[in-house]
Amino acid sequence: MIHPTAHVSPESVLADDVTVGPFTVIHAGVELGPGTTVGSHCVLGEPGPGGPQPLSIGAGATIRSHCVLYAGSTFAERLETGHHATIREGVQAGTNLRVGTHADLQGDCRIGEYVRCHSSVFVAKGSRLGDFAWLFPRVVLTDDPRPPSDELQAPVIEEYAVLGAGAVILPGRVVGAGAVVAAGSVVAVDVPAGALSVGVPARVSRSAAEIRMGDGSPAYPWRTRFHRGYPQDVIDRRLDA
Repeated sequence: MIHPTAHVSPESVLADDVTVGPFTVIHAGVELGPGTTVGSHCVLGEPGPGGPQPLSIGAGATIRSHCVLYAGSTFAERLETGHHATIREGVQAGTNLRVGTHADLQGDCRIGEYVRCHSSVFVAKGSRLGDFAWLFPRVVLTDDPRPPSDELQAPVIEEYAVLGAGAVILPGRVVGAGAVVAAGSVVAVDVPAGALSVGVPARVSRSAAEIRMGDGSPAYPWRTRFHRGYPQDVIDRRLDA
């Protein structure tokens, strides 16, 4: 169902069961897969510096009100956003990316499957986010080591890594697979896979595998204990494996 106040370009392609809310604008070149719901006051296919380009959004997406998704990006199935999120051009994202309210993903990012970016996260241009990475609220990924400059160095967050609320990752740093960055930490050096990094500036404290839950069981790797929101086949294939 297309709300009568929405503006949908005749040069866009929407599956028959797509829902578009009031006052949303869908530009030419946008493709929306089956079962997609777009809330009110969204803009899809906003032209970027490269001018009009396609924007492809896979099946089952939920795009909540006041979001802006630029042209030139591709999202696999089940994209989900909060409200007022912005995603710039050139992003390629895997299955079930979740982007929280007021999050800002800059252009040319490469994002794996089942990545979680919570509210007010900022992801610098060109960042790489591995499968199942978690970025909790107000995490900031930066890319300019001597601002303002054009010598950009995007961070890399590898698969299963966890960035606690308010963590800042400085330009070009790599957070290794399964590593944990504590809330409020500032990462100025690479974090090894499986390590816990804490502080300002952040330093490796210990192995994340040494962290315990309240009942004394291991907290990490988190994928062995936390499965909420993941399909059973993904749990069997990628989390419990």
